[in-house]
Amino acid sequence: MTHLLINALSASAGGGLTYVRNVLPQLALRDDVRTTLLVGEALRSEIKESNRVTVLAESSPASSAGRFLYEQFHLPTLIRRCGPDVLLSTGNFAVFRSPVPQILLSRNALYLSSDFFRDVRERGDYRLWIDTEVKGALARWSIRAADCTVAPSEAFAGELRQWAAKDVTCIHHGFDHEAFCNEAATLPQHVQARVASTEGALRILFVSHYNYYRNFETLIRAIAILKKKLHPQAVRLILTCKLISLDNPGSYQADTAAALVRHLKLGEEVVELGAVPYPALHHLYRSCDVYATPAYAETFAHPLVEAMASGLPVIASDLPVHREICGEAAQYFPRFSADDLAARIIQVSESPDQQAAMRAKGLSRSRDFSWDIHVEKLLRLAQRLVALHVR
Repeated sequence: MTHLLINALSASAGGGLTYVRNVLPQLALRDDVRTTLLVGEALRSEIKESNRVTVLAESSPASSAGRFLYEQFHLPTLIRRCGPDVLLSTGNFAVFRSPVPQILLSRNALYLSSDFFRDVRERGDYRLWIDTEVKGALARWSIRAADCTVAPSEAFAGELRQWAAKDVTCIHHGFDHEAFCNEAATLPQHVQARVASTEGALRILFVSHYNYYRNFETLIRAIAILKKKLHPQAVRLILTCKLISLDNPGSYQADTAAALVRHLKLGEEVVELGAVPYPALHHLYRSCDVYATPAYAETFAHPLVEAMASGLPVIASDLPVHREICGEAAQYFPRFSADDLAARIIQVSESPDQQAAMRAKGLSRSRDFSWDIHVEKLLRLAQRLVALHVR
C-alpha cells in the first residue's frame, strides 16, 4: 500500500479547493493507498476523515511568502514524522529538500502569461507584478526541484516544458457528473430570487470570483453590445461574484470593472450574485442560456466542464487550453474582442439547432473527464517514483 501525503495548505479557493474536494473521496475508496491530507485550519471542518484518509490541520502563515518559508523549513520535519512514501505538493511550489519523492502539481498560468504582466502594468498594480515575478521564479525552481511535475492539460504542460526546460506530465483534472448534479442541494433563497427576476432575458453565465486574468472587462463590453443589438430583448450577465474588491480572494481590485458597468449603464444587465455554494451550482448553470468565458490565461477551467455537463452552450476565448478541454463543443473568439464575443453569443442564441448540437457535444465531452481516472494515473506515477527511489 502506498502512503501519500498531500500538501494542500494553499487550498483556500478556486481550483485548489475544487481539486481537494474531488480527489479525496476517490482516494478514500481505494484499498491500495493510504492518504494523509495537510490543510489549513480553516478547511479542517469540511474535510471528512475515513479509515484510509487522515487529516492534519496546520496553522501555517496566511501570506504566500510565510507559507513558502513554512513549507521549506518546517514541513520536512512533519514529512519525516508522518513517514509517507510520496509527497504530493498541490500549490505550485515544491519542498526543495523533500525527504521523500515528490510530485508537484503546477496549475498557475499567470507566471507564464505575457498578457497578465501587460495587464497588471497597465492597471498600475506594480505590487502584484513584482509578487507574480517572484512567485514565478520560485515556481520554475520548484519544477526543477520536484521528482515529477504534473499539469492539468497538455497545452499548459507544453508551456511549462519550454519555460522550465524540464519534462512535465499531463494528467487531466476530472469531473464527477453524478456528484455535481446532486439534486439534494438547492440554491439559497436570495440567489433563487435574483435569478427568477431575470426570467425572459437572455441569461449569460460566468462562474468566477473577480480577478484580472478572467478578463471581466471584455465580457462587460460585450454585454453593452448585446444590449444594443438585441433590443428590445433583455440581456443579463449573471456573475458568481460581486465587483467589490474586498468580496473577492486575493488582492485584485475590482474598481475598474465596477466603474465600467456604471459607465456603460449596465446596472440592470449585470447581476452580481456573489459566491454560490458549489453543491447547488448546477441549478444556476441550468437556469442560464449561454456560458461565456473571455479568460486570457487558464490551465484547465473546471467551469467549462461544469457548463458542458449542465447542457449549456459554451462560448470561450480562443486559448489552446479551452480548445483542448471543449473541442468541438464550444464556439471560440479572440480573447480581447468584445465584438466577436457578442457576435458568437448572438449566433448561438438565435439558432436552436446549433444550441442543440452544442449541448449534445458538450454533454458527451464532459463525460471524458473523470476523477477516478485522474487518481488512477496519479497513483501509478507515485508508485513508479517509489520504485525508483527504492532502487
